[in-house]
Amino acid sequence: MIADIEKGKAEGILAWHPDRLARNSVDGGKIIYLVDTGKIKSLKFPTFWFENTPQGKFMLQIAFGQSKYYVDNLSENIKRGIRQKLKNGLWPQMAPLGYLNDKNTKSIIIDKKKVSLIKKTFELYATGKYSLRELCKTINDLRLIGRKHKKLSISNYQYLLKNPFYYGVIRYKEELYEGKHEPIITKKLFDKVQEVMKSKSRPNRKKLKYFVFRGFIHCGECGCLITAETQKEHNYYHCTKRKTKCSQKYIREEELAQQISQHIQKVSLPDDWVKKMVAELKKEKEETNQSSASFAQKMEKEIITIDEKLERLTSAYLENALTLVEYQKIKNNLIEEKQALKDKKASFEQKRNNWFEPAIEFLKELKYTGILAKSGNLENLKDFLQKCGSNFVLENQKLAFDFKNPWNLVQRAEPRRSRGEAKKAKKAERPNWRWG
Repeated sequence: MIADIEKGKAEGILAWHPDRLARNSVDGGKIIYLVDTGKIKSLKFPTFWFENTPQGKFMLQIAFGQSKYYVDNLSENIKRGIRQKLKNGLWPQMAPLGYLNDKNTKSIIIDKKKVSLIKKTFELYATGKYSLRELCKTINDLRLIGRKHKKLSISNYQYLLKNPFYYGVIRYKEELYEGKHEPIITKKLFDKVQEVMKSKSRPNRKKLKYFVFRGFIHCGECGCLITAETQKEHNYYHCTKRKTKCSQKYIREEELAQQISQHIQKVSLPDDWVKKMVAELKKEKEETNQSSASFAQKMEKEIITIDEKLERLTSAYLENALTLVEYQKIKNNLIEEKQALKDKKASFEQKRNNWFEPAIEFLKELKYTGILAKSGNLENLKDFLQKCGSNFVLENQKLAFDFKNPWNLVQRAEPRRSRGEAKKAKKAERPNWRWG
């Protein structure tokens, strides 16, 4: 409109009130300048009187000033309301995907229709096996849709995976606040996702051929990684020999897979052993429930200590002892530390009350480990091996590694026995397995 008046296409303005024309000093000054230069010859308002006189322009300037005061005051009130909501742990805007705005309680609640898919999104990406594009296709195929009933884009998933709101913390203008809403994931899972995303952002120099057992086994002689190559339609694994000359020989993939199967069979258990271990589990449950209360109290004290630090930090900032940047940096660290403690406490309480069921599942897995070892599926063997073991070393064509907890509690050695010893062993009582 102002541009048309400057070009001479119009010479007057009809408006309801001067505050409809200008709500900042630049627009208001521009209109008065155009009145002074004669570009605007007439201003008509049904609720305001104006004549092109010094008194009329003075009153017009006062009207513009009142309009600017109204806008500034309204903006400050809105900002104050947002700050208060954030301080109370409430998200001041539309709830993120996976949550809903509850109009009755003025709070944010979990969207039960989408929460499982949101959690699965984080879990799948944390494995490192999915790019953002593959994750987008996989979750969209499971029918996760946005608010406008449209499929999510790759950028939507990237924003979702970077949003700390899902583990219980509100990020607003690069500052963190403790949220009152129920988290969907743990901070540990969120941090894992950030690590995977950071590693995937690095450009790949060269796309190598995929070998199942490459990338996690080290040479027992020189410590270099074990690599692989294909010769005469067979895969062979050997030391990269990058540090020094190494005398280790090749090993065929079939032989390495056979050794892995033998190792995995060491953590398989027969049915009667599983029954005895379940009985021991019940005893352990009763004993640990009595001693776990002290740990929960310790965690609660640490959380209270952080709350006290946050209060002192706020006081120091209000007394100008800290700059805004210093305040936000220290506060963000304390908020993250507190959330990690809350996650740890919640996880502990959940394990304290529900550890029996996961233990039963673990024992069932041990029952079927023998079947897995004989299946011949290399991918499944690798996944299970990395799940139950660590420090993988290949030396003299023999694979060795350490069993992780709790697998190291159930691994069974297979010493050589004479026929007489074998018969006695069958009659002997089974080992008294105890869950520790």
